[in-house]
Amino acid sequence: MATTRSKQIKRAMRRPFEWLGIFLAELLFSNVSHRMLFRLCDLLSAAFYRFDERGRKQSLINLRVIEGKGPPIVPGLMQHAFNPKYLTYDPTSREEKIIRRSYRNMARTIGHIFWTSKNAAKRAGSIAELSPKCRAILEANPVAITVSAHMGCWEVLSQLVHLMGHPMISVAKDIGSKAMTKLLMKSRRSIGQEIVPAQGAFRPLMQALKDGKDIGLLVDQFVNKKDGGIWVWFLGRPMCVSVAPAFLSAKTHVPIIVAWSRPLKNGHYVCEHLATFEWEKGMDIRQRTIDVLRAIERTIRRHPSCWVLNYRYFNEGPTEEELSALTASL
Repeated sequence: MATTRSKQIKRAMRRPFEWLGIFLAELLFSNVSHRMLFRLCDLLSAAFYRFDERGRKQSLINLRVIEGKGPPIVPGLMQHAFNPKYLTYDPTSREEKIIRRSYRNMARTIGHIFWTSKNAAKRAGSIAELSPKCRAILEANPVAITVSAHMGCWEVLSQLVHLMGHPMISVAKDIGSKAMTKLLMKSRRSIGQEIVPAQGAFRPLMQALKDGKDIGLLVDQFVNKKDGGIWVWFLGRPMCVSVAPAFLSAKTHVPIIVAWSRPLKNGHYVCEHLATFEWEKGMDIRQRTIDVLRAIERTIRRHPSCWVLNYRYFNEGPTEEELSALTASL
């Protein structure tokens, strides 16, 4: 009880600083050139890297998971094994370089949200484009379940789909306080796409597909079993993920298109197609979920610095029974 009270007090103390940070970001980032935006984001990412000890350690854990060097898989010890508190931050020079770039990519993506809160269509269209293949596939599928992960600039992908003339509805989790989440969602809606909260998203997503709208989902996040998650292998580790893309595809017969926005050296982005999964009669929802994740895995392994490495992807682990069943499925 005392711990809960302590967390509430800390959150209340943090709130004015969160508001100040969001206000300054919206005021500053939306009124600078794209080149200046990236310079500011790069400076901020360097500062975050310097002071975010826990995040650096979490990034190192996740990077080593990508490369097959993560902690052993032991039921009941998963949280301990993936708790940055128990890790010594001792990256190689190569690992440190990748982690720094991951921080930079995340800062640029967040900066992009605020930068496109003004003249969203013009700005998004000026610094990003769909690859010819991606454009052709979207043109061939007027309604689609577009799936990506926290790679590259995930925000610009849904913006470009919307600019193609596809009405788009995306899902977002709460970030910080409800008021702060509302302010961030306002920036993300600036281009005209709809944003719905993750809690209770199923019905609006189903209705959107029936109404001929595209939906955008990020699937590289832990989802509790009580919220519809299932245990699968992701990057060689057990992870409980959402079956929403496969389930919605099975119900509506709409294809799943997996894509990502690859950062270019000039600070722009190109959105590339990774895979398309058509609806199939009697399709296995679990297997389709795994298929989607495999397409994302391949990209993460090729471009680890483009993935948000400091997120807690694997901090929850399966029970011994769940792990046994998962191992038997290999």
